[in-house]
Amino acid sequence: MRQQRADTVQAVVLALGLHVVLILLLVFGLGLSRSNTDPAFGSPVSADIFDPDALSAAQRRALDAAPEPLPEPVPAPLPDPEPEPSPEPVEDSAPPPQPLPAPVPEDAEIAPQPRPQERVPEPDTVDQDAAREQAEAELTAQREQEERRRQEQIDLTERQRQQEAEQKRRLAQQQREEELAKIREQRERNRREEAQAEQRLKQIADARARQAAEQAASASASPPPGRPDGSNDLAAKYAAALQEAIAREWTRPDNVPLGQRCRMYITQLPGGEVMSVEFDASCPYDALGRRSMEAAVRRAAPLPYAGFESVFNRRLNLNFTAQDR
Repeated sequence: MRQQRADTVQAVVLALGLHVVLILLLVFGLGLSRSNTDPAFGSPVSADIFDPDALSAAQRRALDAAPEPLPEPVPAPLPDPEPEPSPEPVEDSAPPPQPLPAPVPEDAEIAPQPRPQERVPEPDTVDQDAAREQAEAELTAQREQEERRRQEQIDLTERQRQQEAEQKRRLAQQQREEELAKIREQRERNRREEAQAEQRLKQIADARARQAAEQAASASASPPPGRPDGSNDLAAKYAAALQEAIAREWTRPDNVPLGQRCRMYITQLPGGEVMSVEFDASCPYDALGRRSMEAAVRRAAPLPYAGFESVFNRRLNLNFTAQDR
């Protein structure tokens, strides 16, 4: 590639401008160095005035002593000689080598294309519409599938909740049935026990009735000694003492009316220790009243004995009257 004349002129002008700038820098530097040098006459001399009479004795002796010789002054080093300015470049001197200019677009070489470029087909509007419709159909199908899965999950959760509720209901029903069965079994057991107790009481009452009939047939007109229901005063007092002792320990049930009498047979030992309590068949008290009566007799033991030895009998025939304390 050939250099043009305009490029050569431009290079020469740049070289001259560079030399001018260097010369100006040298001149400016010499002016600064001369302005900073010391003056030829040196620094001015300064002195202080003192009164001799005001000096102390030590200061006077120092003044009277001979001064020591001063050392020889050392000569100051000479400044370096200023460098001589370089001669100005000659206008016709050879310029420094310049870089090659970048190739302009019009001069650049273009490599030949190995093969012709393939023609890009233009998009078909019909194909785009079909693709858009297919994409929308796929999106709609995906949304419908997600909705079905969500609905199936909701249905599954609801079925599980219903199954748990049904299981809890069945378990509660089973527990209630078991409790009812236990209650029925307990009631049946209580009924059998009550029937057995009533049967035993009936047997005892029948036996007591037979025994009472036999005793009534064999008894004389006057009651035997020691019976609480006898006609003598000590027997009456003994019967009242027994009534009082048993009434203190008895709480009348609600179904036993006041003043109602019950005939009972008490087997005791000397000293008043109770061995057994039996009820006559004519006693109007029910099972609850008889059990409370028997418990009161046993809590009242030992029964009154001191002072009633003459009318004491191991088997007492006592007519108890229901009263409130």
